[in-house]
Amino acid sequence: MTMNSDTLLLVFVALTGVAVLLQAVVLLAIFLAMRKSTAMLQQQLDELRTSVMPVVTSTQKLLTSVGPNLEAAAKDLAEITKGLRAQSADIQASVGQMLAQVERQTTRIDGMFTRVLDTVDRAGTVLTETINTPLRQISALTAFAKAALGALRSGQSRPARSAADEDMFV
Repeated sequence: MTMNSDTLLLVFVALTGVAVLLQAVVLLAIFLAMRKSTAMLQQQLDELRTSVMPVVTSTQKLLTSVGPNLEAAAKDLAEITKGLRAQSADIQASVGQMLAQVERQTTRIDGMFTRVLDTVDRAGTVLTETINTPLRQISALTAFAKAALGALRSGQSRPARSAADEDMFV
């Protein structure tokens, strides 16, 4: 089977033409599928835009309207914090002054009570001495009278002294 070269060439050219035609059909199918996919993708993208854009727009409007209020609130909060710090310092100073006054008054009252208690103690000592001295003297006179009467009754010239009598003599 010898074929001549023209026939072989014709077969190869026909096969190449069929392959090119087949390749063109495949490329056309790919092109059509891509175009259809692109159209679907474009449609979904448009749907996404229509559903997301109102949310984005309303969020942007909200941030635009709330932004100054947030700034004002932050500024007010900073001022309140500053005022609270100043008031805290004032209260701390006032408490310090009050504690100093309480300490002075406590020291003053302590001194007053100490003087009162010292005075009461001295008065008690003076009262004790004032009462005890005449009582001792009266006791000594009573002991003398008793001893004198006892000596007169018994007829002794000198009564015997006891140790208790010596303590009573002033």
